[in-house]
Amino acid sequence: MTVWALGLNHQTAPLDMRGRLAFGLEQLPDALRRLRAALSRPAEATLLSTCNRTELYGAADEPLVDAAVHWLAQHGGLDPQALRRHTYVLLDDAAARHAFRVASGLDSMVLGEPQILGQMKDAVRVADEVGTLGSTLHQLFQRSFAVAKQVRSSTEIGAHSISMAAAAVRLCGQLFEDLREIRVLFVGAGEMIELTATHFAARQPRAMAIANRTLERGEKLAARFGAEAMRLSDLPARLHEFDAVVSCTASTLPLIGLGMVESALKRRRHRPMFMVDLAVPRDIEAEVKQLDDVYLYTVDDLAAVVQAGRDSRQAAVAQAEAIIDAGVQSFMHWLRQRDPRHGVVPLIRDLHAQAEAWQQAELARARRLLARGASPEEALQALARGLTHKMLHGALAELHSGDDHARAHTAEVVARLFLRGRRAGLETPAPSPSEP
Repeated sequence: MTVWALGLNHQTAPLDMRGRLAFGLEQLPDALRRLRAALSRPAEATLLSTCNRTELYGAADEPLVDAAVHWLAQHGGLDPQALRRHTYVLLDDAAARHAFRVASGLDSMVLGEPQILGQMKDAVRVADEVGTLGSTLHQLFQRSFAVAKQVRSSTEIGAHSISMAAAAVRLCGQLFEDLREIRVLFVGAGEMIELTATHFAARQPRAMAIANRTLERGEKLAARFGAEAMRLSDLPARLHEFDAVVSCTASTLPLIGLGMVESALKRRRHRPMFMVDLAVPRDIEAEVKQLDDVYLYTVDDLAAVVQAGRDSRQAAVAQAEAIIDAGVQSFMHWLRQRDPRHGVVPLIRDLHAQAEAWQQAELARARRLLARGASPEEALQALARGLTHKMLHGALAELHSGDDHARAHTAEVVARLFLRGRRAGLETPAPSPSEP
């Protein structure tokens, strides 16, 4: 049994691509069923999707990465090869380490943020309900939750972290001299809007309003902050009233378009508007950012702000990584104990993983050569040379090390691996036409 992870996140893929590959919680059951049907053989599967990442975790006799890439590309309407350039593939201990780091908040845009753990638990619960979780992934994620709990209880990884909500308030304060004089509109009524509204409410703005598709839910949240509740359908007529707009819904299409904002600016006589789009996919059309009087920030734009103070927490990060390393070793021991073939199978998997890494590295190098104007023939020659050097480097290094006995043994093994056909031809010459 091998464990693998296929994913893309805020470090590897642009916002719009992440938006095309995002799954709402209510979409996960059907997506998992379609994923299981698309895989070439029975496998366990879990799908994690947040504003910063989409990740597939699987367990099977071998990694089913190609089938998973094609399924994910088809879902997002993307070319599989183009998608591969923005994804990462992790196997066994690397996949476990990644899952533990994600659960602990070490791989988040906001170091140590706690929301990801709840999102992982939701993803695991849905996979369990659908029947795609399985014993191996169940063990992986239960251990990841335990590691995350230990990291939070025994380190200060989350101390003084700046959340997206706090970053939004900080940026707004850079535009407006006194936040008590502004009107703030929140679009949506989910957890992120609730958190952001809490941070803004602490600065006592002149007025706050919450626009939501379901008025009843909007009214319930608005009551907590003494805010007004309104319907989404009222946005075009009332957008101009607000100095700051924060949006985070599960809509698959933008709710606030360029034309709507242009109209609002005219009615505001071009007084500036501060806008934050925390949704993936986008709630606010990207073109809005080009307007002179609008200051629009997305989740990716907030990255520099939320990283503030990261260096001061490096000691806590080192402690967390040590806890994670111990967790990974424990999980891999458990996994090996369940596989009666564990003496050879991990080596085979490692060889495949190494070959895949070499291939991707040389392909990237060839693409860079083409981009700099090299001919296809030059790029192909460089690709062939690079793969050949990587393949032979270890064998040649061993042939030049050790004593005579060790070198003789290595030479025999290397010849058997790399010169099988040639040595057979030398040792057993083909008969000439004149021989009977």
